[in-house]
Amino acid sequence: MTRREWLALIAAAPLLKADTQPAPVAPVSIARCASYDEDVTAKLAAMFDQLGGLPKLVRNKTVTIKLNLTGGPGMRVNGAEPGLTHMVHPKLVTATAYLMSRAGAKRVRLVESAWGPRMLEDSMQASGFDIKALQSAVNGLEFENTNILGQAKQYSRFKVPNPYMYSEYVLNHSYADTDFFVSMAKLKNHAECGVTLSMKNCFGMTPVSIYGDDAGVDEPNEGASMSRQGVCHIGRRQPAKIAPPELHPGVSNSAGYRVSRIVADLSVVRPIHLAIIDGVQSIAGGEGPWNRGIRRVSPGVMIAGLNPVCTDAVAVAVMGYSPRADRGTKPFPHADNTMLLAEANGVGSTDLKRIEVRGVPVEQAMYRYEV
Repeated sequence: MTRREWLALIAAAPLLKADTQPAPVAPVSIARCASYDEDVTAKLAAMFDQLGGLPKLVRNKTVTIKLNLTGGPGMRVNGAEPGLTHMVHPKLVTATAYLMSRAGAKRVRLVESAWGPRMLEDSMQASGFDIKALQSAVNGLEFENTNILGQAKQYSRFKVPNPYMYSEYVLNHSYADTDFFVSMAKLKNHAECGVTLSMKNCFGMTPVSIYGDDAGVDEPNEGASMSRQGVCHIGRRQPAKIAPPELHPGVSNSAGYRVSRIVADLSVVRPIHLAIIDGVQSIAGGEGPWNRGIRRVSPGVMIAGLNPVCTDAVAVAVMGYSPRADRGTKPFPHADNTMLLAEANGVGSTDLKRIEVRGVPVEQAMYRYEV
C-alpha cells in the first residue's frame, strides 16, 4: 500500500455536527501470524498485553466467548477443515479460553447458535475441535448452544434504547449471565452485508427457536432447525410472540437493510468487551461454502480490540476497504454499513485517525480482499 493510498483511507473521517459528541474509541492490536502452527497462545497473550492486559479485565469474572461456527459441521470449502476457511480456528479458541482462565476468570463459557447436533460441544467436535484438549486447557469450561433455551428456565430480554429494527431482543440466558463478553470472528466478506466481523458475528445470538423460519407462532419452538431467513433477512414473518414484532414492517425486505440494523441494535444491548478476529486463513467473496465465487485467502493476521466498532473498522481497513464506505460502494454494494449505524448510536468510532493501532500498522498488515 502506498502512502498516498493510506492517507486517502484515513482521510475518510466522520462528518459530525458541532454539538455531537464523538463516539468512543479504544485501542486495537494487530499481529502477524502466517500459520496456525505458530505459537498462537503467545501471540494472543502479547496482543492482550498491548491492550492493557487480561487480568484487570477478567479476574473473578464470568467470561462468555461467542464463536463464529457458521453453517454447521458438515459444510466444507473444497474439503478443507472449517477452521481454515469460514470458522474461527480451534487453536485460537483454545488459546483464548486458556488465557482467560490463566488471567483469573472464575468461569469461561463458549457459546454459539449451533447447527446440527443440539449440544454445542458435539457440533464443535464434528467441526474439527478437540473438546478434550479444550477441557484440559480450562478447568470447568462450559458450553451453551444459544439457538435454543438451553440450560436456563427462561430467555433473557434486552431492551434497545434507540432501536433500528426491534424494540427488544429475546436471547439465551448466557448473553445476560456474564460479566465480560468476547466476540471471536473470522476476517471475511459477507454476501449480503459486505463484511462479517466481530459485530456481525453476534447476529447469530438470535435463537432460531424465536427468530427462525420454523419458530413457534406464540411461544418458542425448541425443536426449530431452520434459518432466520424469513424473519430477520427478508421479513416474511414475525418472530414468535414472546418477542416484539419489528418496528417498521414492510419498510424493506432487503437483508442488507434489515440484518445490518439488527446487528447494530445488538451491539448496543449486548456490548462486546473484547473483539478478536481470526485473519490467519479465511475466505473472500462470501461468508461460507454456500456462496458462489468464494476463494481461500491467507491474510496472515490476527486483530483484537476493546471496542467492536473500532476493531471492525481497523479490520475492514486491513481488508483494503474504507470503514466509512456507504451503501453502493465496496464492500457494501447492497447493504448499509453496520459500523456507521452502530457509530450513530454511540457504540464506537470508525475514524481511523482517532483509533490507536498497536503492534503491526494497518498499512503493513493490509491484505486486499478485492482482486
